[in-house]
Amino acid sequence: MNIKDIVKDNHVRFARYRQGVPYYAIRVPGESRDRMFPVPLEDVGDGTLQAEDKAIYLMRWIRKSIDEGTFVPT
Repeated sequence: MNIKDIVKDNHVRFARYRQGVPYYAIRVPGESRDRMFPVPLEDVGDGTLQAEDKAIYLMRWIRKSIDEGTFVPT
């Protein structure tokens, strides 16, 4: 799975908040359903999490989620 192909011209949307961790969903090109990934609040700092945003802005956490095996289908 190539991270550049996932984020190029793509968007993420807020999916849920569970046990202090917000999760975002993204439709991976070529797949029939969304995948979800966590965005730890301690990493965000004083940044803003939008309900919908460009995937490139969350690429750091998408990559981390792929590496850690937490980039899962919804």
